[in-house]
Amino acid sequence: MPKAPAIAGARPVLITGGAGFIGSNLADRLAGEGHDVHVYDALSRPGVASNLEWLRRRHPRRISATIADVRDAAGLAAAAGEAEAVFHLAAQVAVTTSLVDPREDFDINLAASFNLLDALRRRGGGVPLVFASTNKVYGDLGDVTLDLLGDAYVPRDPAVRARGVGEDRPLDFHTPYGCSKGAADQYVLDFGRSFGVPTAVLRMSCIYGQRQMGTEDQGWVAHFILRALRGEPISIYGDGCQVRDVLDVGDAVEAYVAAWRRIGAVSGRAFNLGGGPANAISLRQLLAHVGDITGRPVETRYADWRAGDQRYYVSDTGRASRELGLGPARPWREGVAALADWLRQERASGGRVAAPAPEQASA
Repeated sequence: MPKAPAIAGARPVLITGGAGFIGSNLADRLAGEGHDVHVYDALSRPGVASNLEWLRRRHPRRISATIADVRDAAGLAAAAGEAEAVFHLAAQVAVTTSLVDPREDFDINLAASFNLLDALRRRGGGVPLVFASTNKVYGDLGDVTLDLLGDAYVPRDPAVRARGVGEDRPLDFHTPYGCSKGAADQYVLDFGRSFGVPTAVLRMSCIYGQRQMGTEDQGWVAHFILRALRGEPISIYGDGCQVRDVLDVGDAVEAYVAAWRRIGAVSGRAFNLGGGPANAISLRQLLAHVGDITGRPVETRYADWRAGDQRYYVSDTGRASRELGLGPARPWREGVAALADWLRQERASGGRVAAPAPEQASA
């Protein structure tokens, strides 16, 4: 896909949550292509302040930042009022946190998303918005009959086994997190239908890659590797045979950029975004691979299943591949090994991996 040229005097691209894992990778991609990027982030998660510093070092003339919470409706509207396009990635991202404080989850994930959409509606001008949704909008998929094959669950239905879960799957919100993200997902699509705001939704499965500092509640691929590198035990909720399709962040960023560039054709559409059946793995399979990478078995501890956890979720990526023009996803073993190398370097350098090359001059 060709790079978009830098445009003198163009408005910035707004990325809410732009200092986060996916947001910082997206900001780096767009700034490298010559776009001015406005990062809007509360810097509330560990590691995101260093991501913003990294972006500023790499792109000192392209990155601007507003350190603010998306619940600040006036501040968010002001940022949206200056934007060429909006990528809305800021969110409360953990099911467990939503169960502890559902009001905060609602305010961050749904109310703030509505405020952003309404600011774009009132502004007019057809400013596009691409929204980061989740596979949790499909619920726990408890009606999908599964068989245990080795150390992984697989669907008994051969069509689901071959292709995964498609966008025509009925929505079924579980947990406050599923409700807040799912309702925001639907508001984004409806603002396209009802008000002509160009919108697209990407329902993400498990994204992993550089700049991910995973925790037990979110970012489990990086979390497993970090714990293994430190020689610490890993807690598994359930039996570890639950399956997800994992996608390298570089492929995810490609999808976000493609959705923006094709917004005229895909506005009002939702797309599943994941690694697909070729990159479907169980937690146990990932742990075995991490053990191979680190050179020692990974100590695991088991606990009960968590609320809303899906025993199987794999994205049917056919619609995204066709309509967004996406190529094959990076093979998971290659991508996970690359993430492990990056995390080793990050730990060894105290968070100063890969000093940036000087920013290239551009028009």
